[in-house]
Amino acid sequence: MGKFSIKDIESVTGIKSHTIRMWEQRYNIVTPKRTETNIRYYDDEDLKLFLNIVTLNNHGIKISEIAKLSHDKIQEAVVNLKPNSTEFNSQIRSLIVSMLSFDEFDFHKVLSKSIIQYGLEQTMVNIIFPFLHEVGVLWQVGSIQPAHEHFVTNIIKQKLYVSIDGQIGTYSEHRKRFLLFLPENEQHSLGLLFANYIIRNRGHEVIYLGQEVPVKDLKITFDNGIVDYIFSTITCATFQMDKQEMINYLSANWPESQIFLTGSQILNANVKCPANVRIINSISEFIELVNSISTINAKNLVLQN
Repeated sequence: MGKFSIKDIESVTGIKSHTIRMWEQRYNIVTPKRTETNIRYYDDEDLKLFLNIVTLNNHGIKISEIAKLSHDKIQEAVVNLKPNSTEFNSQIRSLIVSMLSFDEFDFHKVLSKSIIQYGLEQTMVNIIFPFLHEVGVLWQVGSIQPAHEHFVTNIIKQKLYVSIDGQIGTYSEHRKRFLLFLPENEQHSLGLLFANYIIRNRGHEVIYLGQEVPVKDLKITFDNGIVDYIFSTITCATFQMDKQEMINYLSANWPESQIFLTGSQILNANVKCPANVRIINSISEFIELVNSISTINAKNLVLQN
């Protein structure tokens, strides 16, 4: 059972603290608990209630009307909502609640339902990555601990591993070879795993090396020029290698390959890219890029035949 301060509730739900107090006084909609020293706090059920209230309110239902409903009726109303622009936000908030409670079953349930409804790709783009952004914000304000992030990322990775496993050995005639890796001191592999899925899903071949790969060891291992594309991402703030040095090294040693780089540490760096290096600004851009590679190679195959 979690204990959340009013600031925690504000961070997770977006409801200002003074608004929460006003709702409590005017509508008696939530009654905070008190510690032995009379400090207010909220539990998991309170947090879920706040998130449900926000969801209904975002759908145009006035707080005065929501306050007339029992907690069960509020939850029922949320379930019966028709999809609108806040649909993904509702999914994201549900994942946050499950994360804060370390509720593995609920997290799996929300994630699996989203994948069935939208597919893995759209779930990752519209729900998981925005959710992880929220996780980063919550960590910055001290509302969650690293354990929370590890808990949810491992569940998400499980889903990706299963989906990737189903793609192995399924190649198209026009496949290209991609080399995917994370350099030393970089451990955030979720984005790389999703890139692995996207590429394989389009029928291409992937050499997936995972995290903390010494960049200068790559030349020894892959010195035969059979890599068409190289992809890597850098998000860790403690990344030690000079980013320009890394870009120049990859470009010089694989002049015939196209190199794609992304991640906050690359996007925020002032670097110069050689002709065969491209910075990817978003996951949507990466998906479009892989799609275009598949389309171009398919057209070339048709022309050759």
